[in-house]
This record gives sequence, structure tokens and C-alpha cells, in this order.
Amino acid sequence: MPVIFEKSVPGRRGVRLPESDVPVSTRTDALYARSTELDLCELSELDVVRHFTDLSRKNYGVDTNFYPLGSCTMKYNPKVCEEIARLDGFTLLHPLLPQLRRGGLLTQGALAVVYELEQLLCEITGMDAFTLQPLAGAHGELTGMMLVAAYQKHKNNKKSEILIPDEAHGTNPSSAATAGYSVRVVPTSRKTGAIDFPALESMMGEQTAALMLTNPNTLGIFISDIEKISALARAHDCLMYYDGANLNAVLGRFRPGDALFDIVHVNLHKTFGTPHGGGGPGSGPVGVKQHLEKFLPISRVIKRDDNTYALNYDYRDSIGYVAPFYGNFAVCLKAYAYILSLGAEGLRRVSANAVLNANYILHSLKEAYHAPYPDGCMHECVLSAKSQAKEGVRAVDIAKALIDEGFHPPTIYFPIIVKEALMIEPTETENKETLDSFIEAMIRIAGKAETCPEKLHAAPLSTPVGRLNETKAARDMDLCYRGSGKVC
Repeated sequence: MPVIFEKSVPGRRGVRLPESDVPVSTRTDALYARSTELDLCELSELDVVRHFTDLSRKNYGVDTNFYPLGSCTMKYNPKVCEEIARLDGFTLLHPLLPQLRRGGLLTQGALAVVYELEQLLCEITGMDAFTLQPLAGAHGELTGMMLVAAYQKHKNNKKSEILIPDEAHGTNPSSAATAGYSVRVVPTSRKTGAIDFPALESMMGEQTAALMLTNPNTLGIFISDIEKISALARAHDCLMYYDGANLNAVLGRFRPGDALFDIVHVNLHKTFGTPHGGGGPGSGPVGVKQHLEKFLPISRVIKRDDNTYALNYDYRDSIGYVAPFYGNFAVCLKAYAYILSLGAEGLRRVSANAVLNANYILHSLKEAYHAPYPDGCMHECVLSAKSQAKEGVRAVDIAKALIDEGFHPPTIYFPIIVKEALMIEPTETENKETLDSFIEAMIRIAGKAETCPEKLHAAPLSTPVGRLNETKAARDMDLCYRGSGKVC
């Protein structure tokens, strides 16, 4: 498809503006004045509309196709939630409008959303208090680590390290390190896929400030002996941090707070039906048990005796602000609408369908691909292309071949403890027909790996641009178009 400059025709216009009747200033600094005409493309309005409409059809989005990304989940987002977030009563508000004084009624609805969403998240996770301020999952992790630091400092504990499993999301160690802690990596049991408890027991000590866990973990395995782990942490005055990225697997069935977790962050942009991808916007609210509530960021929404809402800044031990105003309010609003629309039983169905879909894929593909944990999974499954690698076909080749099959690739090479990892999360929103099509494509690719591996090395063949040197593209970007003898 030609770029828009190749379609340009000299003299063609979409709109012609009248000549300016305002005198042109001659005092423009010569340093900033152009000596040549600006080389813009010249097209009619219809040409422009058709060009960008054609480009939009090349976009791959969750509204058009299946995204089997593990961990960085992409699922359908109900459009009614988008409409609610566009209501004038919310979009026309300014965060500096008064709360209760003249004009304060304008903000009461927004403050009620913040307050009630926090209460809903408390009920869902078993926590006692929440903040909606963190702007992403990783930001929630950092906020959690700051809460750990505040708690340990308040108790005059000189703890310096955070324990993190080797299968954890990469943002876990980076968040802990950013908060000033050293990180010690706890191995995963190759037999069960859960954290190696004897190793954890030997590593936890006086210097351990917190243990960060994702449950289910990134292998899609639920850590069933979590109460034993929590008891060990309690014995060392070590806080338990719950990475809530995989909360969609256990909605309505497991509450981190009931398993003695002290802190939890929740990805609204994954579990609760708000958009994910493209760099944002995200939201990573953080919940805590009562003994950590006083450290939460300010400001906090409170409900007064007269049922009005107000912002309270009077928390002497607070870690302070972690975001401007009240977080990504529109994202929180979508999650609020999503939770209310589904209700308790609907959220239970979310987790049931997410787990069912992932297990369907696992059991359908474990003969074609190596399955390190073949007996079952939660919301996502991890396969391996190590069998295909014997024929010279790597996980990246399978991912590229899926593009030619019409599917977005799954997450590859993560978790890093699984060689040639293919991490697949179908989510609860995909139907069986879509999953069957994906499974058939994966089986076809496995067959090609045996019969004609060289074709997979060349994939994708159906896209305008083939396989790139992604490292070079990131480090040595060239964003200039050079065609028809001109640089634009």
C-alpha cells in the first residue's frame, strides 16, 4: 500500500482557505523562518479519508481478532462501560472543583464512585482499605513497596531485602529495587510449578521485609500451600505482597486477604474490563489490611455522617502523593460499571470461564507442544517449543507464523524459567469456535515445523513488512520515508 506522500498530486486540495487579510509580520526571526515551502502531501478530502480508512483496516485490535497474550491480557471491553465513562457529568468535571462548598454537588458523584469502587475492591480481595491513585500495575507495585518501607520504618525494623520467585513478572524486582530494597530470587519447584517452600524457608530471615507473590503464578499454577507460606512470613515479621495481575483467575473464589496477604495491587485494565495495551491508560489500585491503612497515599475519600463525600488529607503517616489527583479516574469508572453490571455471580463466572478456556487450550495442544505442567492450569497455560527447536524452529518462529494464520502471537520467552516458552491466556470472553480456530492453527504450525521448517523462518509473509531486526529497530530508529526522490 503506497504511503500518503506517494499519492500526492501537485495542486490538489481538500479545502482552500481564503487569502489572509491580516498584514504579515516581517519581524519573524530568520532563524525560525522557512526558506522553502513546507513539503506536505496534496490530496482531496476523499483521498485522505480513504487512505486512513484503509490503514485502520490493517490495525489488529481486540474488537476484530483474538489476542492470546499471557500475563499482558487483552480481552473484550464492554462498550457500555465506555459510554458511561463518556457521560458529561463525569467528563466535564475538573478535579479542582470544590467538594462541599458552592458548586460542591458537582463532585459528589465522582467522589462516590471512588469511595464505592474502593469498597467493592475491598470485598473482592479481602482487604480493609484501598487507594485508586496508582496509574498502572507496576506503579501499584511500587506503591506497595513504599508501603512496606513505611511499615518497616515505623517499627524501626532494619530490613533490607524482598524475596521474589524466579517466575515473577519482571516489574516485581524492578519495583522492589526502585523502593530501595535488594532482591533475592526464590526458585520454583520444577515438579509442581509453585514456589519451592524448603528454599523459601531457608532464605527468609531477619532482613526480609516482604515476599512478593502472584497467585496463580505466571505458570498458571495456583500455590495451594499459601497459608503455610503466610505463617512462615508472619513468624519473621515479613509482609505478604500479592501481585494481582492474575486475579481474574480466582474472582469470587479466593481472596488474598483471607490468605493473610497484607498488600494487594489490582490491574483494573485486565481483570475488570477496561482497555489494556498501546501504552495505557492503566490503573493499579492498591489495597491493604488495617495495620497498613494509615500509610496509604493521600488524599483519601471519606463518607461523612450526612452521607456526603469529601477528601481527607489528615494522615500523618501517609507515604504522600503517588499520582496527580485521584488516579486514572475514567479507567476506574469503567471498572466500577463493569463490577456493578456483573455482580457477585457474574464475577464468579468470569473466573470459571477463564480457567475453563485456558485448560481447553492446554489439553488440546499438549501433544503438539511440550507442556511442562500438563495436568491443569488456571487462567493461562505455558507451553514450550523445545520439541520444535530440535528442528530449528524457535518460539519466535511460531509466533511469527501465527500472524500469517490471522492471530496475534502469544507471549513468548516468558516465564524465563521455561525454555522456548509460549504463554497463552484466552480470557473468559472468547468462545469455543475462536479457540478451536486458534488451536487448529497452532497444530498446523507444529506440523510445518516437522515438514518444512524453512517456511516458518520466513514468516510472516502476509504483512507489509516482514521480519525485522527488532533490537536494531529499537536502538537505531529511522522514521524518515525516502521515496520518489524526496525525504518527508
